[in-house]
Amino acid sequence: MLEKTDDLNLREEYVGAMRNVANSVTVVTTNGPAGRFGATVSSFCSVSADPPTVLACLNLEGQTAHAIRSNGNFCVNVLPETETETAKLFAGMLEIAESDRFNKHVWIEENNNAPWLEGITAFSCSVAEVIEATSHLIFIGKVNTVMQGNKRPLLYLDQKFCKTEH
Repeated sequence: MLEKTDDLNLREEYVGAMRNVANSVTVVTTNGPAGRFGATVSSFCSVSADPPTVLACLNLEGQTAHAIRSNGNFCVNVLPETETETAKLFAGMLEIAESDRFNKHVWIEENNNAPWLEGITAFSCSVAEVIEATSHLIFIGKVNTVMQGNKRPLLYLDQKFCKTEH
């Protein structure tokens, strides 16, 4: 396991530099015996196309990470640029009960798997591996189902939600 750095200057430089890295904004969801949970996540990427595999990083202290580990499934919902409020909702930035977060949208759920938002790009996965790295858990997911949306993604850059420009 990686150790936390004691170098505060390096940490500040790292955080400052990461503000220059744009990430797509996602809501990672899970459902099963441990419950239905979701969290806003900007650490998501493709691992492999053969077999289709993705990874998502979640704070190991969060309820969603614990539920994913127990449920054995997760879905990465790539938010379109119109869904800033959804990103804030699942990031805990709006005052609403955890149990009510899913009431704002139409969610698709099949066979008690992780829910995905209707009409957007999403990757429904089975947990293949979990790696603990300092304050986060890295979930490697075997993609079981892909939903293709055609909307521009919401981005997170310099501590702000942004729209893509072409």
